[in-house]
Amino acid sequence: MRFDDGTGLRDIVGHVRRADPAEGLLVERRDGELVPIPSGTVRFLRVVPDRPLRRRPAARISPEDLMRVASRGWPAIESVRLGDWELRASGGFTGRANSVATHGDPGTDDPIGAVTRFYVERGLPPVAQVVVGSSAERLFTRAGWRPLDGPSSGAIVQVADLVDPPPADPDAVVADHASDLWLRHYGKVDDPDPDLARAVLEAPETVGFVSIGDVAIGRVVVTGEWAGLAAIEVDPDHRRRGLGRRVVRTCLAWAAEHGADKAYLQVHDQNAASLALHAAFGFVDHHAYRHLTPARA
Repeated sequence: MRFDDGTGLRDIVGHVRRADPAEGLLVERRDGELVPIPSGTVRFLRVVPDRPLRRRPAARISPEDLMRVASRGWPAIESVRLGDWELRASGGFTGRANSVATHGDPGTDDPIGAVTRFYVERGLPPVAQVVVGSSAERLFTRAGWRPLDGPSSGAIVQVADLVDPPPADPDAVVADHASDLWLRHYGKVDDPDPDLARAVLEAPETVGFVSIGDVAIGRVVVTGEWAGLAAIEVDPDHRRRGLGRRVVRTCLAWAAEHGADKAYLQVHDQNAASLALHAAFGFVDHHAYRHLTPARA
């Protein structure tokens, strides 16, 4: 597709997610970026094959680009650009949706000051999500920022190619919204009002909430060619019965049906059971990230 963005003609390849005579088109690129095309600006349109002939292996993506993909799959209620960085705030629901994603150039001489002011103004602790070993990590640690305590301190990001995705579990149900029962199983929803969690979890264009009975859940989101798996939870009384594996199978099958050919997930390095489960589906370590906050916060 070729359209006029106001500064000249621009080419874009992707899936048309919405078409409205008044508002125009919404096009999703391969990396999941949603690009609005105003009505009357399209100059040339051509249908191309739905799948590329040569798939790009999951492991080849850079940590910063994968951070962008993951952010689109877990979108914050409020998202503000700081150069290439993304300031994210969602009332405190999860670290991913309440931290600055430090990919690219912040475009300012005082990025730490800008980050701090953004979160203080919203009554939230300043938090930065940084790739381990990155220049952003060095920038914040030199300024005295330290890892968060507890389970939100960071995670390993793993990736897999969906070359031959498994079939969905016949007993699994995939809904397009997070039911009250689903939210009760997701341990991070401790707010009595679930609307905040739903605003984050249900925001992407293509998202599914998997459940098997009332004992196991999972969430899968597709942004472009990528699928993101999260919230794989099994009731403690029903663990070690293969339910987690059945949820993952269903997530991957649903993702492939919706156009994804690679997947990512985030897991804590101390969670041996989850690491073993994901390894069985071909997931391998890609990079690690940490959440940093000022030492005095």
